[in-house]
Amino acid sequence: MLNLNGITVRLGGRTILDRATAALPPGGRIGLIGRNGAGKSTLVKVIAGLAEPDEGSAEMPRGARLGYIAQEAPAGSATPIETVLAADVERAALLVESETATDPHRIGEIHERLIAIDAHAAPARAARILVGLGFDDAMQQRPLDSFSGGWRMRVALAALLFSEPDLLLLDEPSNHLDLEATLWLENFLKSYRATMVVVSHERDFLNNVVDHILHLDKGQTTLYIGGYNAFERQRAERLAQQSSARDKQMAERQKLQAFVDRWRAKATKAKQAQSRLKALARMEPIAAVVEDPSLSFSFPSPQELRPPLVTLDLAAVGYAADNPVLRKLNFRLDPDDRVAFLGRNGNGKTTLARLLAGQLQPMEGSMTASGKMRVGYFTQYQVEELDIDDTPLEHMTRAMPDATPVAVRSQLGRFGFSGERATQKVGSMSGGERARLALALITRDAPHMLILDEPTNHLDVDAREALVQALNDYEGAVVLVSHDRHMLELTADRLVLVDNGTATEFAGTLDEYTDMVLGRGGNGGGSATEGGAKPKGSAKDARKAAADARERTKVLRNAIKAAEADMRKHEQRRDQIDLAMADPKSASPADAKRNMTELMLLRAELTEAIDTAEARWLEASEELEIQSAA
Repeated sequence: MLNLNGITVRLGGRTILDRATAALPPGGRIGLIGRNGAGKSTLVKVIAGLAEPDEGSAEMPRGARLGYIAQEAPAGSATPIETVLAADVERAALLVESETATDPHRIGEIHERLIAIDAHAAPARAARILVGLGFDDAMQQRPLDSFSGGWRMRVALAALLFSEPDLLLLDEPSNHLDLEATLWLENFLKSYRATMVVVSHERDFLNNVVDHILHLDKGQTTLYIGGYNAFERQRAERLAQQSSARDKQMAERQKLQAFVDRWRAKATKAKQAQSRLKALARMEPIAAVVEDPSLSFSFPSPQELRPPLVTLDLAAVGYAADNPVLRKLNFRLDPDDRVAFLGRNGNGKTTLARLLAGQLQPMEGSMTASGKMRVGYFTQYQVEELDIDDTPLEHMTRAMPDATPVAVRSQLGRFGFSGERATQKVGSMSGGERARLALALITRDAPHMLILDEPTNHLDVDAREALVQALNDYEGAVVLVSHDRHMLELTADRLVLVDNGTATEFAGTLDEYTDMVLGRGGNGGGSATEGGAKPKGSAKDARKAAADARERTKVLRNAIKAAEADMRKHEQRRDQIDLAMADPKSASPADAKRNMTELMLLRAELTEAIDTAEARWLEASEELEIQSAA
């Protein structure tokens, strides 16, 4: 479907892509991964035809339609539903032509084609996509100019998904989404039948959506079979082999060099010494496996405070005195708490975070906080507001005016800005590096509570793992707003659902919350509003309706779970077979005894089983969507 042929791109004298080559399988779901600044977005732009490589090419079959989201969010007076429907260019053109055509033969052709592309069902399909991405009926009818940039980017994503291109290119599609919309998108992409290339740093998203990983490292690409976990295992094995091979090579080089040094001057051994010298010259050095020292997060530990840190008693908070976003907030936060806020964007998660951070005051009720408590509050705005002409050292020096140069450097070093990294311009840094700098700035005074609002945007997978480790080592309280389930699962031990104009403890697990979201409307349901408007109906009615919906669709949800379990089981077994085919020494004893023909037949059987389970999953999911919408 897509061939990358020796693509080389140089920017500012630096080689970004260095003869990147890969043959991507037709219908493959490819996860494109790599460290921040590795060149993933550059490669996607080359594939999309928006950037011209210095060498090489990206080749697609003639006539294949490619879909890619432009950097600019759509704007204007058109509504989201109109914008999404317009993305099907053929349908839009046929409808316009049908209004003016006079030739009966042509009119017949137009209507036949409209039936063939299922044009009459398009509005319902467009609406389902928009609902899945958080747009209720009222929001679908509002002009685009009334939405923020993040919501307009959701419209762009909806339009792209609706257009169903033959090659779908998605560059970090969940960056503008909340957890609920991310779950819907993941489900949608599972059933997408065309080829897709997805740039993502979310481990769970990659494990659940893609079947190949294209790893971009040092300008070159390597294709792995399986999701992210399979890639990580295969990558670790490859690095271990590389390290072992390097050690053997170094020993061989030392042996050859010792012979040359000893016998070069002796006439009877001169030819042998010369031949070994040539062997040394021909020996291609194996690169050492180097850990990136910049992958560092270490939050300073605060002085201990007695609990509670914060108590809310029937508090209300918002931006207009007569219209609070959240009411009846009863909430307690202790020094060792790890809390995740759940709920759709616009329901008030950020408003509640700002209240805890002291940026907003309660309109009603009370908020009691320890007088000595220091809060570190991270948002994407802080990343965007960094001065691009200054260095990390200059930023931190201004933020710590009374600190010694050693203390300033020490705080920067906690986040990977040591040596020359501390004096590079912010303008030359990647988004992930800027996020690390913002985290370094907000934790400079060892806060007792960290409030992190989408901290993983722009962080690559390795940096996210480092952040998870740092949060687990941190001795203060943590409040998280994030769509990264992997981070929430490993970090949070309390879940708070922000919905229906208040915040309540969610008694279940994150998996149970995921089931509730996907079972409630089949499309990530629930009403989403921008600006925190309250959905209609009481919380009691909403809970009853959700319980009724779960009971009504229990059989289908169980069928979906069973199909997903079968897919995971067969995919894991197929990964084992792939490993046995690639490296028999690493295979299980049983697989190592099989010959290549047996392994290939077994792999084909597993692939067929995966397809069967996937068909069951799709059938049950479609039926669930129909019943839930009823």
